[in-house]
Amino acid sequence: MLYRFSGHETFPCRYTWLPKAVIALQEAPHLFKDMDEAMVVLGVGKNMVRAIRFWVGAAKVAEPRGKGELVVSQLGKMLLCEERLDPYLEDTQTLWLIHWNFSTHTESPIFAWDFLMNQWQEPEITPSLVIRDFEKGAVSQGRKLSQVTLKQHFDVFLHTYVPTRGSKGSVLEDNLDCPLIELDLIRQIGESVLDRQNGKREPVYAFNRDPKPQISQPLFIFCLNDFWTTYHPKENTLSFREVASGHGSPGQIFKLPEREIRDRLENIENSTDGAISFHESVNLQQIQKHEDVEWENLLNAVYHPEES
Repeated sequence: MLYRFSGHETFPCRYTWLPKAVIALQEAPHLFKDMDEAMVVLGVGKNMVRAIRFWVGAAKVAEPRGKGELVVSQLGKMLLCEERLDPYLEDTQTLWLIHWNFSTHTESPIFAWDFLMNQWQEPEITPSLVIRDFEKGAVSQGRKLSQVTLKQHFDVFLHTYVPTRGSKGSVLEDNLDCPLIELDLIRQIGESVLDRQNGKREPVYAFNRDPKPQISQPLFIFCLNDFWTTYHPKENTLSFREVASGHGSPGQIFKLPEREIRDRLENIENSTDGAISFHESVNLQQIQKHEDVEWENLLNAVYHPEES
């Protein structure tokens, strides 16, 4: 497994990038092979073109085909094409789904997302400590990356979820471009001393681990099924612990409290017409899949629950 530390060109994903790129790729799969054409079609500079290419792949709305071409994925067609489920990223469920996709790549995962969502065990997110562990992660991959590169990678992750602020604490409007800041997934909770000699301080952040009723039950089920088919494709049962804290699980990626996960699972049999059930006893907490479910049907239920 080869982690990605770069490719985003230090730009977090912006509101218009995914819909605009999907529409353009439908007409021209070769778009990103011609930098000049891509700059004209997308209306951005060279570095942003590279960033857009990175983020459409990270969001899983486009996928490679042949040498240098990208095609709109089935997910991208269902979500973002005109007159489809959410072509303008207006639904919060889409933002949570994009976050899920950023965080659950199994081939060439984005390091910051894979590490911080699944492996970071500290109650607080302190930038200097994160970058130290990023360096260890890079070394374990046989890569020696500079502090600047690692800091930029962390900053892209952070400002995907936290708006950039000016020196006096005011939000910089130019940076309110990543839709995922609406999720309130990461919060600044204070500051810590970085250097006692000169009094330099750094912000301290934490994941929001509160219940998240804004994540609908159909979206939870869609992501549970995606986790199941991606990480445990040959299993008909999963333990509660795997769903709550397994690598790439809904519990980890959404930072859900265990009580909320249990409540959702207790209702899952009704929500899936018996396709998935949850059994709990003194010695066993287990989710069982009784029949395969089509991910397209689960995705459609996120946006049209009355039809499911």
